[in-house]
Amino acid sequence: MIILTGGAGFIGSATLGKLNEMGHDNILIVDNLGSTEKWKNLVGKKFADYIHKTEFLKRLDNKAYFEDATSVIHFGACSSTTEHDMDYLMQNNFRYSQRLAEWALARDLRFIYASSAATYGDGANAFSDDDVNTPKLKPINRYGYSKHLFDLWILRENIQNRIAGLKFFNVFGPNEYHKGDMRSLIHKAFIQIQETGKIRLFKSHRNDYRDGEQVRDFIYIKDCVNIIDWLLQTPQANGIMNLGTGKARSWNDLAKAIFDAMRVKPNVEYFDMPEILRSAYQYRTEAEISKLQGMGCPVVFQSLEDSVKDYVTKYLMKSEYL
Repeated sequence: MIILTGGAGFIGSATLGKLNEMGHDNILIVDNLGSTEKWKNLVGKKFADYIHKTEFLKRLDNKAYFEDATSVIHFGACSSTTEHDMDYLMQNNFRYSQRLAEWALARDLRFIYASSAATYGDGANAFSDDDVNTPKLKPINRYGYSKHLFDLWILRENIQNRIAGLKFFNVFGPNEYHKGDMRSLIHKAFIQIQETGKIRLFKSHRNDYRDGEQVRDFIYIKDCVNIIDWLLQTPQANGIMNLGTGKARSWNDLAKAIFDAMRVKPNVEYFDMPEILRSAYQYRTEAEISKLQGMGCPVVFQSLEDSVKDYVTKYLMKSEYL
C-alpha cells in the first residue's frame, strides 16, 4: 500500500492520477477535505481508503494499522506562503513531517516528501541543492522557514541518503483550482482575460529588473508527477533535490504564452506590489538540477509555451481535471 498525504491537494491528486495510470490503486489518501473543493480532485480516481490527517497521526503507532504499507509520499502541509500562524506551520510542516519520517524509516519504507523553493529566500545563497549549501539558506517567509527546518532536521539526522526530498519550484497545472490566492498566475490570468481582456502583473520595485521581468522557474505538474513516479521506482535515488526545469522565465514570457494559448491580443497592466509583500518577494528563482540529472532521471521537461498551451486548451477551457 502507498500512503499519500495531501492526496486531495494539487500535487498530491495529480500524483494519485499518475499512480493510477501506472496500475496502482492500493493507496491510502490522507488529507483534510473540510468544506473545500479539494474533493473534486479525487473524482474518477482509484484509491483504497481516505483518512483525516489527524486521525492518521493517532493511528501511526498502532500496529493494527498500515501493516501493508510499502511507500510514503508525504505532500500534506500548509502550502500558503502568506500564512502568519507560525505555530500552525510548525505543527503541520515540521512536527508532522518529522513524526511521519521517523515512522516510515523505522519500517524501511520508501519516503518521498515535499520541500519548497521558498527555502532559498531571496536567492542570495544561490539555488544549489548541495547539502553544504542548505544550512546557509535564509528563508524570507514563515512558510519557507517551516519547510527549511525539516530539511535541516533530515541533514542533522544524517538520513538524506534514505529519503527523497523535493524542493518544488513554481508548479502549475490542472487540479490547483481550489487553492485561492495560491493558484498559479496561469489560472488567475485565464479568468482575468475572460473578464477584462488583460493580465495584471506586479511592477518591479528594484532598478535592476524592469516591470514583468522578474523571473521564476515554472514547471508543469505533468513533468513533476513523471519525476515522482520515477523516484518511486528508483529507491536508490535519494537526497534533498530541486524540482524545477533549470531554466528561469519572466512573468512577461508567461503572460505572452497565456495570451497566445487563448488566442487573445496581449494586454498587460502593471501595478504596485503591496508593501507587505515587498520585503519577502523573490525576484529570481532558477533551480540547479545537476543533482537530479546526476541520478539519471530520464524526464525531459516541456517548454513553458507548450505546457501553458496544454493547460489552457485541454483543462482550463474545458473545466477539466487531471
